[in-house]
Amino acid sequence: MTHILLAVIYLAFISLGLPDSLLGAAWPSMYGELGVPVSRAGMVSMIICFGTIISSLQSSRLTSRFGPGRVTAASVAATAAALLGFSASRSFWQLCLWAVPYGLGAGSVDAALNHYVALHFKSRHMSWLHCMWGVGAFLGPSVMGTVLAGGYGWSMGYRAVGLAQTVLAAVLVISLPLWKMKPGNGKDRNETAAGQKNVREEKKSRGEEAAEEAGADRAPGLLALLRIPMARETVAMFFCYNALETTAGLWASSYLVLVHKVPAERAAALAGLFYLGITAGRAVSGFLTEWISDDGMIRLGTGILAAGFLILLCPGGGHSQAGLLLMGLGCAPIYPSVIHSTPSRFGAELSQAVIGVQMAGAYIGSSLMPPFFGFLADHLGASLYPYYLLVLLVVMALMHQRIIPGKHVQTSL
Repeated sequence: MTHILLAVIYLAFISLGLPDSLLGAAWPSMYGELGVPVSRAGMVSMIICFGTIISSLQSSRLTSRFGPGRVTAASVAATAAALLGFSASRSFWQLCLWAVPYGLGAGSVDAALNHYVALHFKSRHMSWLHCMWGVGAFLGPSVMGTVLAGGYGWSMGYRAVGLAQTVLAAVLVISLPLWKMKPGNGKDRNETAAGQKNVREEKKSRGEEAAEEAGADRAPGLLALLRIPMARETVAMFFCYNALETTAGLWASSYLVLVHKVPAERAAALAGLFYLGITAGRAVSGFLTEWISDDGMIRLGTGILAAGFLILLCPGGGHSQAGLLLMGLGCAPIYPSVIHSTPSRFGAELSQAVIGVQMAGAYIGSSLMPPFFGFLADHLGASLYPYYLLVLLVVMALMHQRIIPGKHVQTSL
């Protein structure tokens, strides 16, 4: 039965990715019909991101009360309803209204699923599941593109993906009894117990009461969580990682066109190599985790990312495709490995709440930092692209160094 549940979770991760790239794929066809400027896509995106931040911060309370299965099913159903709402929208304000459940549905399920897998399954599944997210993120725009090419309009594209999400929500509802089982994963209950012990010893050595305060409540408050040793560093890591990944993907094509004078159509194809690298890298990472620890995978990804940035800095832009592919491969193991290591760092009782805050930090990073780079590019030039990403990578690596077991810097932030 565990294998059936795991298959359902794989489907759920595909459902997470399906709507993520739809707005960007459909917007060129949408904004003219809705009678708004092209820049209004940013407003819709911000509403969605704001919803994901709120629901991520509430994921611990929701999961503690209703369980991960119900939260996942309800969240996918909310996303399906929002997608169908998008398909029926005939004005921009209606689109903004449906963006609210769109975002609220995404945040809780992301945190709940990531925590459940991190707690009950081995690291390879975390990598492969995030690879499935990449499959969903690829399929969504592909469906939209096929529908648009057939002359059916963007509404039909949203309707098709919304119906697919509805089917996935129904599968999740049917699977609810499976979520009550305790998967025998070999993860390593010893790992989780060791994480709880490490947290207790860290608290004791630093004389801090925050973790006791948080641990006493199954749904600790945000400030209590942030006072737990290593919590702020992991949130900062997620902020930097998601800021890096989103900025890299969003601005890759513009960087190639504006700095290296690559033709626009070729630049669009080359930018896709970044996402190809992420998806393929996560498939491969699932095998590597059998021999390399979570921290080792994070270091490996950081090194590959740095190599990609260096290649991107080569004059002429002739090696850009290799640089973007390496950047994607470098990104691949970092997100799943940080998530998977959370229960062993913080213990099972705190990990759900910590992952919720991590998700919120990630969404804030992906919401704020790409527009900030756009502001810098307008005033200082798009050639800052690899340097901007490198700064985010360095900060992320420094935060990781502080949370590596045995190397935690005892400081009061």
